[in-house]
Amino acid sequence: MLGSGSAQGTEWIERTSPRSRARATGALYLAYFLISILSALVAPSISGLGGISSNAATTADYIQTHVAAVRLAIALGLLSTGCYAALMVLFFLLFRPVSRTIALFATVFGLIGSTITVVATLFQAAPLVVLGGDAYLRVFDSRQLQSLALLFLNIGGEVGTIALFFFGLFQLALGYLIIKSSFLPRAIGVLIAVAGVGWFLYLAPPLARALMTPTEILGFLAEFSLMLWLLIMGINADRWLARASARE
Repeated sequence: MLGSGSAQGTEWIERTSPRSRARATGALYLAYFLISILSALVAPSISGLGGISSNAATTADYIQTHVAAVRLAIALGLLSTGCYAALMVLFFLLFRPVSRTIALFATVFGLIGSTITVVATLFQAAPLVVLGGDAYLRVFDSRQLQSLALLFLNIGGEVGTIALFFFGLFQLALGYLIIKSSFLPRAIGVLIAVAGVGWFLYLAPPLARALMTPTEILGFLAEFSLMLWLLIMGINADRWLARASARE
């Protein structure tokens, strides 16, 4: 049944016009943005705007007094990653006429990054168990449990940093595809590619910390620009069809 439903969904996508397909991609992109922002706002001290405190006691107190918010933030984080993974498939269908090989590479890099992001998000759930007060945890004193909770959050942060490398590769490939496509503005492709290079800075932590704010702003603006263009303008359908016909 699942395979049949998936096949029908793929057939529906294939039957839609290129411009409608592009706008559907933009709509899913928008959903990803909204869910990601909501996740960050729900529990900012865990995974969002506030960052992770280096004080184990403060972090533990936040988690224990905001259990529902932390769980909701984790659920929303997983949902946003699922939306992003689905975007990889839509991007492949959209840019396949430009270069099937590079579009496939972009999809694979994006899916690897999304999978690693899921693992990173799951580490955020570990402190809920560590600080849950179960009897078997009484072998640890409160300070040890607080330190363990912070350790899991920091591990999740490091795992998330690894995901950025693959998202950087994805954006480099996507930027190239946009530049070569002729049915989307080249300026957006350049912006996406430059943002992809920016994620590689996280391989050098001191440099990443120094340039964190401009890197994150650039990454947001690049993807937000692509999302808005796809959602509002779509693509040049005639050029897309010309590309698709030339590859048949």
